[in-house]
Amino acid sequence: MANAPIRLLIAASGTGGHLFPAIALAEKLPDYQIEWLGVPNRLETQLVPKEYPLNTIAVEGFQQGFGLSSIRIFGKLAGSIIEVRRILKQGNFQGVFTTGGYIAGPAVIAARSLGLPVVFHESNALPGKVTRFFGPWCSAVALGFEVAAKYLPRAKNVCVGTPVRSQFLNGEINSPLDLAIPDGVPLVVVFGGSQGAVAVNKLVRESAKAWFDAGAYVVHLTGDRDPEADSLKHPQYIALPFYNNMAALLQRATLAISRSGAGSLTELAVCGTPAILIPYPFAAEDHQSYNADVFTKAGAALTLKQSELTAQVLQSNVLNLLQSPQELAKMGENAHAIAVPDSAEKLAQLVREVVET
Repeated sequence: MANAPIRLLIAASGTGGHLFPAIALAEKLPDYQIEWLGVPNRLETQLVPKEYPLNTIAVEGFQQGFGLSSIRIFGKLAGSIIEVRRILKQGNFQGVFTTGGYIAGPAVIAARSLGLPVVFHESNALPGKVTRFFGPWCSAVALGFEVAAKYLPRAKNVCVGTPVRSQFLNGEINSPLDLAIPDGVPLVVVFGGSQGAVAVNKLVRESAKAWFDAGAYVVHLTGDRDPEADSLKHPQYIALPFYNNMAALLQRATLAISRSGAGSLTELAVCGTPAILIPYPFAAEDHQSYNADVFTKAGAALTLKQSELTAQVLQSNVLNLLQSPQELAKMGENAHAIAVPDSAEKLAQLVREVVET
């Protein structure tokens, strides 16, 4: 009789930065029986159920100091730990994988209380508070950036990079764009991650005329939270809330303007796209600045602080780069050098080693 397949519970919730690496890992474990642990009304409810059974629990993070609301949150946490224990026991799971965020707490506690192995993936250069607290409890912590290891001295760290969506590794990266952009013209691609970036959007619209005059086209992914998203009209300007084929778009881009979430940086690196990075200033513990610093030190990107940024500064930096093709080419090569295109395979191998031994 053949051995039953390994059963793995993946705890990943909230944003693309948490979900896309977990989905990429799951695709590399086709022989595993995988179920998902998420939160109601988050992105996983749209992305996961088509492929994997989704279990949801009620849990939230600590955003402020201790108070009456904290007591309620502690109560929810205790209840969610009990619920995850029930899911793990009834499902006969043999291990847990998590990409962090507040869902990781109950997942790690429940798994370890049952003696199950846990692999934690941390994509940021500065590990989050949840990772720093729970990392030492885990069987292994997989890192997106080598520099993160210094913040996790008691954890069993393995640097594997951050898995990228499968479209970045298959034929889609070279597929034609269904956008009206002539061949050979410079293309500036602006995107703010899955949440968009209203402050960056405003600066781009104020700067873009000079880029048009220089012959550049701009594809601006505004997100769906910008009330002025349709305010700029120009034949060389395409504004969209989102664009599905990001792989081909970044491959075609001459230059990207982006936030510096770990997922966005991973995609830029795989595509070898030179970038101007504008870290989100309100990210937890300013972790996007730590991510951007890795790319800047490697010569793959230029970082501009939002607090010091004006339309004139952004305009001139983009123009300078568009007029320096050799510098752009070197930045692209440096971005490629940072990429770990087989990250999902490395992470899957780590999961196998931890769960199957």
